[in-house]
Amino acid sequence: MAPGLAHIDAATDRVAAAVVDAAYTVHRELGPGLLEHVYEVCLAHELTKRGFRVERQVELPVSYDGIRFEVGFKLDLLVDDRVIVELKTVEKILPVHQAQLLTYLKLADKRLGLLINFNSALIKDGIKRMVQR
Repeated sequence: MAPGLAHIDAATDRVAAAVVDAAYTVHRELGPGLLEHVYEVCLAHELTKRGFRVERQVELPVSYDGIRFEVGFKLDLLVDDRVIVELKTVEKILPVHQAQLLTYLKLADKRLGLLINFNSALIKDGIKRMVQR
């Protein structure tokens, strides 16, 4: 393992690889240009078809000063309780989108997330893998 790279267990890595493969399938079928919600529903369906447990729009509270606040954060997808998938349909991924996913990983106490921009001409250019250390 290269210095500075966080280790991800094999089971989580397999889930992430399946999410990426399913995103390729959905993007190949639908192409770019649709609403984020459409990709969310189709990606969740594709992953469920492949035998994964997929939760959509998972509420994510914030704990502060010993109090739990329901502040409206929602994970687009949580796959097998291991990988957070944040979907976008934007011209390009911005640092604020990456910060959002890192915050979600921290709040949910998860290690691995995928930021997927379905508005990319080539889906491989729209996928960013992120690890919470």
